[in-house]
Amino acid sequence: MRVGLFVTCLIDTMRPEIGFSALKLLEQAGCEVIVPPAQTCCGQPAYNSGERALARNLAEKTLREFEPFDYVVVPSGSCGGMIRVHYGDLFRDDPELMGRYGKLRERVYELTDFLVNVVKVSLPAGEFAGPVTYHDCCSGLRELGVKEQPRALLAQRGVEVREMTGCEHCCGFGGTFAVKYGAISTAIADEKCANVQASGTGAVVLGDLGCMLNIEGRLRRTGDSATRVLHVAQVLAGDA
Repeated sequence: MRVGLFVTCLIDTMRPEIGFSALKLLEQAGCEVIVPPAQTCCGQPAYNSGERALARNLAEKTLREFEPFDYVVVPSGSCGGMIRVHYGDLFRDDPELMGRYGKLRERVYELTDFLVNVVKVSLPAGEFAGPVTYHDCCSGLRELGVKEQPRALLAQRGVEVREMTGCEHCCGFGGTFAVKYGAISTAIADEKCANVQASGTGAVVLGDLGCMLNIEGRLRRTGDSATRVLHVAQVLAGDA
């Protein structure tokens, strides 16, 4: 099957190694993976800020670039949620775009969801040392139903997951929320970091780079230089 990998602009800019880990996992699962070179942003920051015209332009661009593929895989719950859930709002007044989008929408998957429910991958045991705790990112959990999939894959790799208190609670990032409401965002992040540290694992794994940068940034600014913050693709691919 031909899979279009939507890398996300944040991964491309800040942590491209996560994109390479996702690529490795998909290729090991037997997929022919194509990364459209002109891809940019899914439009979520513009959409969340009320810039509908810009968000729609980006959504149309994404639709054009990815509709030829059998599946679209996204190593990010927030970007995957934007494409699979919110593009319908942007295209609602255009029957032609809605028709094209309707054919694409059901083929858009978050990375771990795709590995578990589409290709039904079986991963070999790995060599990751020590237990981890898992943070459920808001968009992946609530918009795409990503919960058990990453845990099942980590179990295949032999990684012990110790659940933290409030694993489904927001980390405080929320895209532009962290910019608009800095004090509230910081308080939420502090609670999340405390729960990560109380898990006693020394590492938190998650599936969205926005959350990853927010949690890691707050840990470092408050003096915690030891707790590892890892994308699930890195751990599953053996790159952590």
